[in-house]
Amino acid sequence: MITVRNALEEDVPALIDIGVRAWEQAVIGVADLQVRRDHARNAFQQFLASHWLRASVAEFGGVLAGWASREALDDEITDLWIDPPQQRKGLGSALLAAMENEIVAVGLEAARLQTHARNTAAVGFFQKHGYSVSWLSVDYSPRLDRNVESIGLRRQLVADEPIGYGPGGF
Repeated sequence: MITVRNALEEDVPALIDIGVRAWEQAVIGVADLQVRRDHARNAFQQFLASHWLRASVAEFGGVLAGWASREALDDEITDLWIDPPQQRKGLGSALLAAMENEIVAVGLEAARLQTHARNTAAVGFFQKHGYSVSWLSVDYSPRLDRNVESIGLRRQLVADEPIGYGPGGF
């Protein structure tokens, strides 16, 4: 059974480990894992140590299996990490729905996110959930010390109201 809840401070060490394992899977062929693993661990540690209140976690059978976050509490989903052995069990879908519900609850109408363009599993996952490509870019990443192709995705969460008078507009 999947449970989504707010993160607790005592979850942080497990969330860091989940983030690192999922990150390693996501950057195969893009980053040198041996060189960048410690940087990734430090980035997860720094973020979660001070922003764990902005994370939601997914448990599967009572065990932490993934987490998601909106760093700036805006319309951008900045993190969605599922422990690789727990993928394809509905955890990502549950966390994504929780993030989207938070976005709508604060009055925003769309969700956006980004990943590297070679992360075909993530891109496919988000497209399956109604996200469309909104931009493509190639930028130098100091963390990875190379150019990285990035992709931005967006999903309209609240239908636009018709403009005009009466039911259905003009």
